[in-house]
Amino acid sequence: MTMHAELGINRTGISTSPALTQDMLAGREEFPPDVAGDERNIALFRAESVQQWNEPLGSVPPPTTVKGMVKSGVTALKGESPVLLIDKLGARLAFERTGVRLYEALLSKFDATGGFDAGPTRVELEGILEDEFNHFSLLKEALTQLGADPTVMTPSADLQATIGAGAMHVIVEPRTNFAQCLEAAVTIELVDNESWDALTALADQSGQRELATRFKAALVQETMHLLHVRRWLANSQGITRSDATT
Repeated sequence: MTMHAELGINRTGISTSPALTQDMLAGREEFPPDVAGDERNIALFRAESVQQWNEPLGSVPPPTTVKGMVKSGVTALKGESPVLLIDKLGARLAFERTGVRLYEALLSKFDATGGFDAGPTRVELEGILEDEFNHFSLLKEALTQLGADPTVMTPSADLQATIGAGAMHVIVEPRTNFAQCLEAAVTIELVDNESWDALTALADQSGQRELATRFKAALVQETMHLLHVRRWLANSQGITRSDATT
């Protein structure tokens, strides 16, 4: 169950069904796009939509405890942005929650297909799943420590939940094999690494040195996740990668 494609009947191209292609083109004339005109009209429509719905994805509520309010007030006096830190903590929390569910689904796909030679073992996948859950717990603790509500869907959390949704669709799709699911996993790991790096820097700049140290340790684990998934994905395609040999 690797990435090697197979020859077979595929009718998605127009060259295999010339008669039906004509019907499709006729249907395009009968049912035109919602926005008439070319791409310039579509661009104008999009711009008008942005102006019409000129509001953010959401907001970050104030801290729920007196301790949290005091901490936020002190940080604000330093000219830093506690709201941004809480927003990004919420984003990572939501993304790690998705990561846990993603690797649970990946384990189900592994059990159903058996994986492939030079791919991950079930124990290795379980190890990444455990790391993702521990990172989720770390972020929940950090938000509580700052007096924030970890159940809130912050604007950045909403954004990253949407980003992660596509990967989950790939993995739970019954027709995808395990190797194909690793493409979704590597996408998630790339986003995760970049986001943990940014969060670590933000925590450090916000004066949260202890949290920054713990986040850096999580980043090291996420870097290893990415290396592993890259190697497994490369192996499924018969590719040797110099950056995926660890």
